[in-house]
Amino acid sequence: MLSEIDREKKIAEHLFYVSLKYTKTTDVILNLLNRWVAMVNISIDYLLKKAKKNKKIKSIPDAPKAREMAIRAVYSKEKVIIEIMDMYSFFRKLPDLDKVREYEFRKNVALRVISSGKEVRIDMEKLKAWNEKINEYILLINKMK
Repeated sequence: MLSEIDREKKIAEHLFYVSLKYTKTTDVILNLLNRWVAMVNISIDYLLKKAKKNKKIKSIPDAPKAREMAIRAVYSKEKVIIEIMDMYSFFRKLPDLDKVREYEFRKNVALRVISSGKEVRIDMEKLKAWNEKINEYILLINKMK
């Protein structure tokens, strides 16, 4: 399972460091966010199986929202995991939200998203910050082996 997480991480890093650098389109941003969702899904499976093995939960929920809530309950003291769950819930809502594409094929490519009445601008700086959080999260999961 950890190898699957690493594989998704490598694909996401390629999208972030190579594809986005050369194409500068919002489609690459959306693909990157989808890869992060896939990676977090796999890590949630891993964390829930670990929690069940350690008898912290009785059963592993099937619904994505219930799985996220179970992770929040079991790992409530891990700040990084809670931050990633916040990002994950936002990323999961993304396909249904209104999106405005800005500056495609230019240095300042960005995606504006209207979420819960407020506007979120996803640009290179925001992606860099999220990428650092994701890397921190993966390191934490690898330490939990």
